[in-house]
Amino acid sequence: MDKETIKRLQQGDTPITLSFLPDDVIGVSGMILINASSEKVWEAITDYDNLSRNLPKVLSSRLISRNGNEIVLEQTGKTGIFIFEKTVHFRLKAREDYLKKVSFEQLDGDFRIYRGDWTIETYPEVQGTVLSYRAEIKPVFFAPSVLVSFVQYQDLPGILKAHKKRAEML
Repeated sequence: MDKETIKRLQQGDTPITLSFLPDDVIGVSGMILINASSEKVWEAITDYDNLSRNLPKVLSSRLISRNGNEIVLEQTGKTGIFIFEKTVHFRLKAREDYLKKVSFEQLDGDFRIYRGDWTIETYPEVQGTVLSYRAEIKPVFFAPSVLVSFVQYQDLPGILKAHKKRAEML
């Protein structure tokens, strides 16, 4: 990780990066520094049945099945801004790599493409744990790429900060 990113994280920033991919797919990534162990961060991001209690815009979240490190998760959330807000439903297939990563991909729901991962990392030069998010998103419903990217840019810091708050409280 470069020194500028480390400095931003240590100052409490949540760096967000957007990219416009082919076929109107939006790429989004972000990260946050959490003053908690990898175990506490893992506990926060994998408390699937309680994500709606801790994360903004998540209305419901439920673990449907588990087979070893593979899970199926059902979620309902809100996306959009102002009068363009929409309730979305989806089922995700996820693979857990304990204390390191949760990779996910939509099985069915309101996105044509929704896949990505949550990654937990520690660095010798940083005190705490870095939680990163990366996703590729394309809704089934019509939404201009610029609107989808704006919503992601607006919402992701709040989601990262909510995971930080939860992990630091555990």
